[in-house]
Amino acid sequence: MSKERQILDAARRVFRDKGYYAASMQEIAHAVGLQKGSLYYYISGKQELLFRIFDEAIGSMIAQLESIRAMAVSPGERLRRAITAHTVAIADHPDTLGIVLRETRVLSPSQRDRIDDQRRHYERLLESILIEGIKAGQFREMDPRLITYALLGMTNWVHRWYNPSGRLSAEEIAAIFSDVLLHGITAEGEAANS
Repeated sequence: MSKERQILDAARRVFRDKGYYAASMQEIAHAVGLQKGSLYYYISGKQELLFRIFDEAIGSMIAQLESIRAMAVSPGERLRRAITAHTVAIADHPDTLGIVLRETRVLSPSQRDRIDDQRRHYERLLESILIEGIKAGQFREMDPRLITYALLGMTNWVHRWYNPSGRLSAEEIAAIFSDVLLHGITAEGEAANS
């Protein structure tokens, strides 16, 4: 593993445990066995570390979603795979995604613009799956942007409560989320009686 990778991984852990403001470059240097001054050979400062963590995490999720989006399967299956990929990514990397969801305000305006562009691109990819499903008659008419926000709201909080030792795996949680999104929570036959 490269020293740069070790530094990014250590920064994730320190930012997760302490928060961005309380984290120090000294702690990050200590975690990778460097003198604080040596960190600056690899990185310009704490803000750049944070930006690179964001950029890498969101870029990886976009690449995965673009791959799912291109699959020759039904919109419903693409949506299931997208929900699973998103949920598993958050469950597997709670430190990274927790930072991404909490700390964007500390980025520079240009860094924040790049991250916001990436988020919007990710949201549009999800929305396009819903739009295709509506056009194909697989999903009912609805507001695809609102459903996209609902999907992200449901999955993004996994980093706060998911326990890898808990009773459900990330994949099982994603399957439940998919079922709720695609079928709702009303028991069969109950909708007509309500």
